[in-house]
Amino acid sequence: MLRSRWRRALFLRLDGTWKVWNQETKNQRQELRGHLEAVACNLCGSERQTAVYAMPDRRYFREEFFTVTECDECGLGFVNPRPTIAEMQKYYPAEYYRKPPTKSHEGYLRRRFTAQASFLTQLEGGNGRRKILDVGCANGDFPRFMAARGWDVEGVEISESSDRIKDFRVHTQEFQDIPVNEPTYDAVTAWAVLEHVHDPMAQFKKASRVVKKGGLFVFLVQNFESIASRNLFCEDVPRHLYFFTRGTVRQYLEKTGFALEKEDNGRSIYKLAPYNWVAFMVRTKLLRKKYRYEDVPMTSKEFRYVNHLQGGLVTALKYAAYSPASVIDRMLWPAIETGQILRRTYGVSTFVGRKL
Repeated sequence: MLRSRWRRALFLRLDGTWKVWNQETKNQRQELRGHLEAVACNLCGSERQTAVYAMPDRRYFREEFFTVTECDECGLGFVNPRPTIAEMQKYYPAEYYRKPPTKSHEGYLRRRFTAQASFLTQLEGGNGRRKILDVGCANGDFPRFMAARGWDVEGVEISESSDRIKDFRVHTQEFQDIPVNEPTYDAVTAWAVLEHVHDPMAQFKKASRVVKKGGLFVFLVQNFESIASRNLFCEDVPRHLYFFTRGTVRQYLEKTGFALEKEDNGRSIYKLAPYNWVAFMVRTKLLRKKYRYEDVPMTSKEFRYVNHLQGGLVTALKYAAYSPASVIDRMLWPAIETGQILRRTYGVSTFVGRKL
């Protein structure tokens, strides 16, 4: 009952009591609609699309729901209607870019950047320094990692909430608008960026203009064919605006002068764990019912917030009693994820396109 009330009616905990989603919240949603825009498919231009699911912004604005649709012609997934470019800044507060300055986080970054750099080793060596442009460089950590490997680095970052970078050149406009229009870079990278932009085709076209012949466009995106992206409500909507498959990625590359050279489907850089896989399977396979956002259990963090609990063993036991399936989920993740990677159905893929 608690789960249903939390999801379906959007109850908010205020002054120690539950208050239902009221007229004020309805007015907020009506106001939100004034900041949304409807769009055609970015890949093929079709206006024929089918709704796949609806979910809220689970990070910052839980009262705001968005619909993910799929193009009937090419299969591209996208939020529609979506926030306008002017409206998007509110969904990226400063805390979105803040990561804990701990040794464990620093170790994670080293492992992640090493995995990212592995897609570029074929360009290293030989005479002269290679030049890389990192699109969506955030606070500049990956370009600095590549600079330490001997690369000349530049970045693109439009967010006003990220750190100001002074040790290398950073373009502060959209990638397609940077004042570079000739083949300049040996590699352009975009790690979990293309799903965030309003015009992916413009980004592919720009990459084609600025990457040297034989150079690489390396990018990581979510896999819309995965169960996590398509069925389990794991996408970071509305910051994630587009959802790609290997088929739609190939079309983007071929239309803009690249050849798809490699796909790595796995979790070495970013993860998209199959949260609530057990609950999904029970509901869809055993009960033969549709799995909706209202059926998604609270995360442990949400559970603590709703019930004013601190972390610890007692709280963990209470959460296990609330959602046993979530506990079983976590135990099964390694096996589930390994199976998905072997079948190339994991929630994240890195693609390498070579400029023709």
